[in-house]
Amino acid sequence: MKDIKNKTALVTGAGSGIGKAVAELYAELGAKVVVSDVNEAHGQEVVSQIKSAGGEAVFIKADVSDAAACEALIAGTVKQYGSLDIACNNAGIGGEANFIADMSIEGWNKVIAVNLNSVFYCMKYELQQMLKQGKGAIVNMASILGQVGFATASGYVAAKHGVVGLTQNAAIEYAAKGIRTNAVGPAFINTPLLDNMDAAAKQMLVSLHPIGRLGEANEVAELVAWLSSDKASFVNGSYYAVDGGYLSK
Repeated sequence: MKDIKNKTALVTGAGSGIGKAVAELYAELGAKVVVSDVNEAHGQEVVSQIKSAGGEAVFIKADVSDAAACEALIAGTVKQYGSLDIACNNAGIGGEANFIADMSIEGWNKVIAVNLNSVFYCMKYELQQMLKQGKGAIVNMASILGQVGFATASGYVAAKHGVVGLTQNAAIEYAAKGIRTNAVGPAFINTPLLDNMDAAAKQMLVSLHPIGRLGEANEVAELVAWLSSDKASFVNGSYYAVDGGYLSK
């Protein structure tokens, strides 16, 4: 994946977990990486780690649930590095856990704003820039729950299904303009999002995966990097599960 070298890559939600792993792998492959997160301390730490390893990165703080912040993020990326070649729209939250009848309006709106609206906002401005350049690759972070349901997670499930749909639409609309858009669907990954779970709850999650363990962030990052590269030049509008067999059941 040497073709990533010297390209500008933006990763949202890059302060921890999958986003951090993606940003670090992009940098390892030679990309100039814009690390974005709502948590400045975490984001700056990722930038420091990338630079310590010999990579190139900057941090731009952004609350991607806000359209204006997304527009400013893409503008800031181009101002810093002169282009936007690769974008991984990864930022997301677990959201409120409740059955639909008990879900708060606020909880629903928040998870839709962070997990779905943000992807639309980022893509809107990413695509505008990539159209100027005549080429680009976008990878949206969906989920296994972009394909199936999960009790108590209606907002998350609806948002991730929406991300898959947005990905397919962008693929149809912009393929002829040189822009590829794909989605990745991780199962339960061993990230800080699961830190508050007790051992019994984690073991329950493990039991849902035929492979017998949770996934690791770097395993997702490897697929994202491939989809971002010219090695995936005929891959467009696809959804790739990284799930240890979860969806095969």
